[in-house]
Amino acid sequence: MIKAVIFDMDGVLIDSEIVYLRHQHQSLKKQYPWVTEEHLYPTVGMSKAEHRRFLARLLRRDAADPAFLHELLAMEQACSIFYPEILNPQAVPVLKTLKAGGLQIALASSSGIANIRRVLTECGIAPYFGCAVSGEQFRRSKPDPEIYRYTMRRLNRRPTECLVVEDSTYGVQAGAAAGAPVAALRDDRFPFDQSAARFYIKSLSEIVPLIETENKRA
Repeated sequence: MIKAVIFDMDGVLIDSEIVYLRHQHQSLKKQYPWVTEEHLYPTVGMSKAEHRRFLARLLRRDAADPAFLHELLAMEQACSIFYPEILNPQAVPVLKTLKAGGLQIALASSSGIANIRRVLTECGIAPYFGCAVSGEQFRRSKPDPEIYRYTMRRLNRRPTECLVVEDSTYGVQAGAAAGAPVAALRDDRFPFDQSAARFYIKSLSEIVPLIETENKRA
Protein backbone atom coordinates (compact mmCIF):
# COMPACT_ATOMS: atom_id res chain seq x y z
CA MET A 1 0.00 0.00 0.00
CA ILE A 2 1.28 3.47 -0.91
CA LYS A 3 1.50 5.67 2.16
CA ALA A 4 3.96 8.33 1.01
CA VAL A 5 4.83 10.24 -2.15
CA ILE A 6 8.36 11.46 -2.84
CA PHE A 7 8.60 14.13 -5.51
CA ASP A 8 11.53 15.22 -7.60
CA MET A 9 11.55 19.01 -8.03
CA ASP A 10 12.97 20.18 -11.37
CA GLY A 11 10.81 19.06 -14.25
CA VAL A 12 8.14 17.68 -11.92
CA LEU A 13 6.96 20.40 -9.53
CA ILE A 14 8.47 23.24 -11.57
CA ASP A 15 9.13 23.42 -15.31
CA SER A 16 12.69 24.60 -14.78
CA GLU A 17 14.76 22.16 -16.82
CA ILE A 18 14.03 23.74 -20.19
CA VAL A 19 14.67 27.21 -18.71
CA TYR A 20 18.06 26.18 -17.29
CA LEU A 21 18.99 24.38 -20.49
CA ARG A 22 18.23 27.28 -22.81
CA HIS A 23 19.96 29.75 -20.53
CA GLN A 24 23.07 27.57 -20.49
CA HIS A 25 23.06 27.25 -24.25
CA GLN A 26 22.67 30.98 -24.83
CA SER A 27 25.46 31.70 -22.35
CA LEU A 28 27.90 29.06 -23.61
CA LYS A 29 27.52 29.46 -27.37
CA LYS A 30 29.21 32.86 -27.29
CA GLN A 31 32.53 31.35 -26.23
CA TYR A 32 31.89 27.76 -27.33
CA PRO A 33 30.02 28.06 -30.66
CA TRP A 34 30.08 24.31 -31.31
CA VAL A 35 27.83 23.61 -28.33
CA THR A 36 24.22 22.84 -29.22
CA GLU A 37 21.18 22.58 -26.97
CA GLU A 38 21.15 18.82 -27.64
CA HIS A 39 24.70 18.55 -26.25
CA LEU A 40 23.30 19.72 -22.91
CA TYR A 41 20.41 17.24 -22.66
CA PRO A 42 22.45 14.79 -20.51
CA THR A 43 22.78 17.49 -17.82
CA VAL A 44 19.08 17.27 -16.96
CA GLY A 45 18.81 15.72 -13.51
CA MET A 46 22.51 16.03 -12.69
CA SER A 47 23.84 17.32 -9.39
CA LYS A 48 25.90 20.51 -9.46
CA ALA A 49 29.19 18.58 -9.13
CA GLU A 50 28.31 16.16 -11.93
CA HIS A 51 27.13 19.06 -14.06
CA ARG A 52 30.47 20.84 -13.60
CA ARG A 53 32.44 17.76 -14.61
CA PHE A 54 30.22 17.16 -17.63
CA LEU A 55 30.61 20.74 -18.87
CA ALA A 56 34.37 20.60 -18.33
CA ARG A 57 34.57 17.57 -20.65
CA LEU A 58 32.19 19.10 -23.20
CA LEU A 59 33.96 22.47 -23.26
CA ARG A 60 37.46 20.96 -23.04
CA ARG A 61 38.25 22.77 -19.82
CA ASP A 62 39.82 21.80 -16.51
CA ALA A 63 37.04 21.21 -13.98
CA ALA A 64 39.27 22.59 -11.20
CA ASP A 65 40.39 25.71 -13.08
CA PRO A 66 39.35 28.79 -11.04
CA ALA A 67 38.61 30.71 -14.25
CA PHE A 68 36.27 27.95 -15.42
CA LEU A 69 34.55 27.81 -12.02
CA HIS A 70 34.09 31.58 -12.18
CA GLU A 71 32.48 31.24 -15.62
CA LEU A 72 30.02 28.67 -14.30
CA LEU A 73 29.18 30.78 -11.26
CA ALA A 74 28.57 33.84 -13.43
CA MET A 75 26.34 31.79 -15.73
CA GLU A 76 24.35 30.47 -12.77
CA GLN A 77 23.92 33.90 -11.21
CA ALA A 78 22.76 35.38 -14.52
CA CYS A 79 19.83 32.96 -14.67
CA SER A 80 16.95 34.81 -13.03
CA ILE A 81 13.74 32.82 -12.49
CA PHE A 82 10.53 33.72 -10.72
CA TYR A 83 9.58 30.21 -9.68
CA PRO A 84 5.81 30.72 -9.19
CA GLU A 85 5.61 31.42 -12.94
CA ILE A 86 6.91 27.95 -13.76
CA LEU A 87 5.16 26.02 -10.98
CA ASN A 88 3.33 23.03 -12.42
CA PRO A 89 -0.36 24.11 -12.39
CA GLN A 90 -1.34 20.71 -10.99
CA ALA A 91 1.17 20.81 -8.13
CA VAL A 92 -0.87 22.64 -5.47
CA PRO A 93 -4.17 20.78 -6.07
CA VAL A 94 -2.36 17.43 -5.97
CA LEU A 95 -0.36 18.29 -2.85
CA LYS A 96 -3.54 19.48 -1.10
CA THR A 97 -5.38 16.28 -1.96
CA LEU A 98 -2.50 14.04 -0.89
CA LYS A 99 -2.13 15.81 2.44
CA ALA A 100 -5.87 15.76 3.06
CA GLY A 101 -5.80 12.04 2.38
CA GLY A 102 -3.21 11.49 5.09
CA LEU A 103 -0.27 10.61 2.84
CA GLN A 104 3.23 11.69 3.75
CA ILE A 105 4.89 14.00 1.22
CA ALA A 106 8.63 14.48 0.71
CA LEU A 107 11.01 16.03 -1.80
CA ALA A 108 14.23 14.45 -3.08
CA SER A 109 16.07 16.66 -5.55
CA SER A 110 19.57 16.83 -7.01
CA SER A 111 19.40 20.63 -6.62
CA GLY A 112 21.20 22.41 -3.79
CA ILE A 113 19.32 22.84 -0.53
CA ALA A 114 19.33 26.65 -0.85
CA ASN A 115 17.63 26.41 -4.24
CA ILE A 116 15.13 23.85 -2.91
CA ARG A 117 14.16 26.11 -0.02
CA ARG A 118 13.80 29.09 -2.35
CA VAL A 119 11.51 27.18 -4.72
CA LEU A 120 9.32 25.78 -1.94
CA THR A 121 9.07 29.17 -0.24
CA GLU A 122 8.44 31.29 -3.33
CA CYS A 123 5.84 28.84 -4.62
CA GLY A 124 4.14 28.64 -1.21
CA ILE A 125 4.28 24.84 -1.08
CA ALA A 126 6.79 24.28 1.74
CA PRO A 127 4.08 23.39 4.34
CA TYR A 128 3.06 20.33 2.33
CA PHE A 129 6.43 18.61 2.68
CA GLY A 130 7.41 16.57 5.70
CA CYS A 131 11.02 16.70 4.57
CA ALA A 132 13.10 18.02 1.68
CA VAL A 133 16.36 16.28 0.80
CA SER A 134 19.13 17.59 -1.45
CA GLY A 135 21.52 15.51 -3.53
CA GLU A 136 24.39 17.68 -2.29
CA GLN A 137 24.11 15.82 1.02
CA PHE A 138 25.54 12.67 -0.57
CA ARG A 139 28.79 11.66 -2.24
CA ARG A 140 26.81 10.42 -5.21
CA SER A 141 23.53 11.86 -6.40
CA LYS A 142 21.00 10.35 -8.80
CA PRO A 143 21.08 7.77 -10.41
CA ASP A 144 22.60 6.49 -7.15
CA PRO A 145 19.59 5.47 -5.01
CA GLU A 146 20.92 6.72 -1.67
CA ILE A 147 18.95 9.98 -1.79
CA TYR A 148 15.73 7.98 -2.00
CA ARG A 149 16.79 5.40 0.59
CA TYR A 150 17.65 8.23 2.99
CA THR A 151 14.33 10.00 2.34
CA MET A 152 12.43 6.76 2.97
CA ARG A 153 14.25 6.35 6.28
CA ARG A 154 13.29 9.91 7.20
CA LEU A 155 9.67 9.03 6.50
CA ASN A 156 10.02 5.69 8.34
CA ARG A 157 8.56 3.92 5.30
CA ARG A 158 9.51 0.84 3.31
CA PRO A 159 10.33 1.39 -0.40
CA THR A 160 7.14 -0.36 -1.48
CA GLU A 161 5.11 2.15 0.56
CA CYS A 162 6.57 5.14 -1.30
CA LEU A 163 5.55 6.35 -4.75
CA VAL A 164 8.41 8.23 -6.40
CA VAL A 165 7.44 10.86 -8.98
CA GLU A 166 10.27 11.58 -11.42
CA ASP A 167 10.99 12.63 -14.97
CA SER A 168 14.69 12.40 -15.86
CA THR A 169 16.65 9.28 -16.72
CA TYR A 170 18.77 9.59 -13.58
CA GLY A 171 15.81 10.22 -11.30
CA VAL A 172 13.74 7.31 -12.58
CA GLN A 173 16.72 4.98 -12.25
CA ALA A 174 17.44 6.19 -8.71
CA GLY A 175 13.89 5.66 -7.51
CA ALA A 176 13.65 2.20 -9.07
CA ALA A 177 17.06 1.18 -7.66
CA ALA A 178 15.83 2.20 -4.20
CA GLY A 179 13.03 -0.35 -4.57
CA ALA A 180 10.14 2.08 -4.94
CA PRO A 181 7.41 2.11 -7.57
CA VAL A 182 8.19 5.06 -9.85
CA ALA A 183 5.67 7.19 -11.74
CA ALA A 184 7.48 8.81 -14.67
CA LEU A 185 6.12 12.16 -15.82
CA ARG A 186 6.29 12.21 -19.61
CA ASP A 187 8.18 15.08 -21.28
CA ASP A 188 8.62 14.78 -25.03
CA ARG A 189 11.05 17.71 -25.09
CA PHE A 190 13.86 15.51 -23.74
CA PRO A 191 15.10 12.05 -24.75
CA PHE A 192 14.70 10.57 -21.27
CA ASP A 193 15.00 6.84 -20.68
CA GLN A 194 12.08 6.12 -18.34
CA SER A 195 12.06 2.37 -18.89
CA ALA A 196 12.74 1.64 -15.20
CA ALA A 197 9.44 3.24 -14.16
CA ARG A 198 6.40 1.18 -13.18
CA PHE A 199 3.87 3.86 -14.15
CA TYR A 200 3.76 6.59 -16.78
CA ILE A 201 1.77 9.78 -16.34
CA LYS A 202 1.15 12.79 -18.55
CA SER A 203 0.04 15.05 -15.70
CA LEU A 204 0.49 15.27 -11.94
CA SER A 205 -3.31 15.09 -11.72
CA GLU A 206 -3.01 11.35 -12.45
CA ILE A 207 -1.15 10.68 -9.18
CA VAL A 208 -4.16 10.61 -6.84
CA PRO A 209 -6.27 8.17 -8.90
CA LEU A 210 -3.15 6.04 -9.48
CA ILE A 211 -2.60 5.72 -5.72
CA GLU A 212 -6.28 4.99 -5.12
CA THR A 213 -6.22 2.21 -7.70
CA GLU A 214 -3.01 0.68 -6.35
CA ASN A 215 -4.19 0.80 -2.75
CA LYS A 216 -7.45 -0.94 -3.64
CA ARG A 217 -5.38 -3.77 -5.08
CA ALA A 218 -3.24 -4.07 -1.96
